[in-house]
Amino acid sequence: MPDRDALIARKAELRRLIEQTGRRLEAAQGKLPAPDSRLCQKLEQQLERLMAEEYQLRVAIDRARSMAG
Repeated sequence: MPDRDALIARKAELRRLIEQTGRRLEAAQGKLPAPDSRLCQKLEQQLERLMAEEYQLRVAIDRARSMAG
């Protein structure tokens, strides 16, 4: 298992990617005259995957903390 510091660093990177993907999704949804539905769907799926990975990292970080303490 990676050490807690590595998990925290990956989580920070995921937060950055989640924010970036969220901004891209907002931009795609706001396109005029019509949103790019294919791009929106792709970005929504990417966002779901990133958020799921972030959740798994939070659990792993908590486990690493309890094992260290």
